Amino acid sequence: MCSNCGDKSMSRQESAEMIGLQALGWLAGNEELLPIFLNASGASVGDLAAGAKNPVFLGSVLDFLLMDDTYVMAFCDSVGLRYTQPMEARAWLPGGEATHWT
Repeated sequence: MCSNCGDKSMSRQESAEMIGLQALGWLAGNEELLPIFLNASGASVGDLAAGAKNPVFLGSVLDFLLMDDTYVMAFCDSVGLRYTQPMEARAWLPGGEATHWT
């Protein structure tokens, strides 16, 4: 799943967390989007380091990223991922399970 992760023995959960960490790093370095994410999530800059160890928080980072195709494209282009990989990763983090409305 994670073409940049290198280790084929990595689980899907671990690969998803790695992509979430990459997204968090990208977001933390983005002066325009970071304040928007912090306001939307209620997190503070101080929460980012602790959040990096929390799969639920990493899922929220990917949720934010997935809200806008331009965010996804900019992130993927910067780290060399396919545009579908953040969505695939989100499915493997807590809260990312497909919802069935039947």
